[in-house]
Amino acid sequence: MNSRFGALMSRMRTQRALSTLAILLTLAVGILIGTVLSRGKVRGYSGPDGSLLPAMQTPQQLSNTFGQVATAIEPAVVNVSTESTPKVRRRSNRAPGRGQRDNGGDDPFQDFFDRFFGGQQGGQGGPGDDDDQGPQSPFGGPGGGGGRQRSLGSGVILNANGYIMTNFHVVDKADRIRVKLYDEPATVLHDAKIIGVDTETDLALIKIDPPKDRPLVAARLGDSDKMSVGDWVLAIGSPFDLEATVTAGIVSAKGRNLPGGRQFQSFIQTDAAINPGNSGGPLVSMNAEVIGINTAIYTQSFGYQGVGFAMPSNVVRDVYEQLRTGDHKVARGSIGVEFSAVPNPAVLRIYGAKNGVPITNVRPESPAAKAGLQGEDTITAVNGKPIKSGEELVSLISATHPGNKLNLTYLRNGQEKQATVVVADRAKLFGDRTDQNSNDDTPDDSQPMPTKLGVTVKAVSPEMAERMGTAEGKGVQVVDVKPGSFADDLQLQPGLIILKINKQPVNSEEDFRKITSQLKSGQDVVFLVHSGRGATGGNSFISGTLP
Repeated sequence: MNSRFGALMSRMRTQRALSTLAILLTLAVGILIGTVLSRGKVRGYSGPDGSLLPAMQTPQQLSNTFGQVATAIEPAVVNVSTESTPKVRRRSNRAPGRGQRDNGGDDPFQDFFDRFFGGQQGGQGGPGDDDDQGPQSPFGGPGGGGGRQRSLGSGVILNANGYIMTNFHVVDKADRIRVKLYDEPATVLHDAKIIGVDTETDLALIKIDPPKDRPLVAARLGDSDKMSVGDWVLAIGSPFDLEATVTAGIVSAKGRNLPGGRQFQSFIQTDAAINPGNSGGPLVSMNAEVIGINTAIYTQSFGYQGVGFAMPSNVVRDVYEQLRTGDHKVARGSIGVEFSAVPNPAVLRIYGAKNGVPITNVRPESPAAKAGLQGEDTITAVNGKPIKSGEELVSLISATHPGNKLNLTYLRNGQEKQATVVVADRAKLFGDRTDQNSNDDTPDDSQPMPTKLGVTVKAVSPEMAERMGTAEGKGVQVVDVKPGSFADDLQLQPGLIILKINKQPVNSEEDFRKITSQLKSGQDVVFLVHSGRGATGGNSFISGTLP
């Protein structure tokens, strides 16, 4: 009996020893792995779904990466200076359009092309100020003199033959353009000539003769579509004439459209410091590739406030190739339709569509008009590809070479239709759109009557219809908007012509009252309005849900 008990105890001690040994071996392996990972500076982090995120760089590694990228790109970044003879320009008296604010000069986006870049620090006036007197150095020295205006910007070499991309507003109206290359004395300047410009994207291609004593270093254009929000970027340029300044930040947002911006200006937003003089310089990825051209900033203090904007490199590449070859112009396709830039589900619901782009107007004799499209049709697909936004529609059509055909799918009164259009040159199709200003925004002497929704309207006089470019006897004119009302919330403004409400024509004050009196709380309300004058005018949708 004792022998059996002794054998049992012996086996238990043996098993306990083996278990202890296994535990010790497991701990030793874990410590060894941890030590290796620690020495290799590799750390893992769990994402929201529990997955392991990529290894993070240490501050030293990140610093080394910044240094390597800056070293690779700086030789391709140049200082662009221009001289021009001041020209007397008439101050614009335009009233703010929809989406603009007349706030005594406090609009943070005001005149950023004129004031916040190129070294031209204007006065403290509001939007439309044209009295810039040349740059003011922040270090006490004057930026110009002798009756000449001097401005400063940046550029990036894209070809060893001397082709340099910069912003159009940097070289606009310049009598002389000179380029200082990286690491050359301040007295060595190279005369540059403009090869071509694209005002739609605020880009310009200039060229210098390459120096004979050394080759030019060209930067590589990366793929801006592959950049993600949160990616590290560097901005390189000459802010305040401080050459080869490098700042770091991240991609804050993509596809950012600015108030008052143009149709083809959709930016990368970054918090890398950008200041006057950075304009035209590159925004660079950690692969040492240019993924944008720094163009604009949001500021209320003339300087950096953490919000900058760069034109994406994929747009830059297309513009560069077109400006460098052929007739040195950028050709974009168009079919002659107009639509509201901001999509609104209420408009689609009223016009019986789930997706697509409702058309506000079709230009006469345009490809769309010849194909049978009309205002208030909704384009749902191009060449079979569904269209969800106006940006997609513009992207597809503008990328189509003039003369080629497109197959459109559209809805009219809930019925699907097809049309084939021959794409036209956008510049020729919309070439009549010039800055035509008029000071006559004053209503005539007839007494309008107040109506529902907080807006006062009146019939459109024949004279007003002619000035606005609308058909005589069509629409009513907005005369007054009650502060805090539904109309005020929608930003309806005096001077707009209301053509339709929820697809119903509005040709008199009586039509307006009759239609609006039937509207109920919770109902979608879509106004088809006309703004602008003559060739500069156009139709757009303004919509909301009645509280």
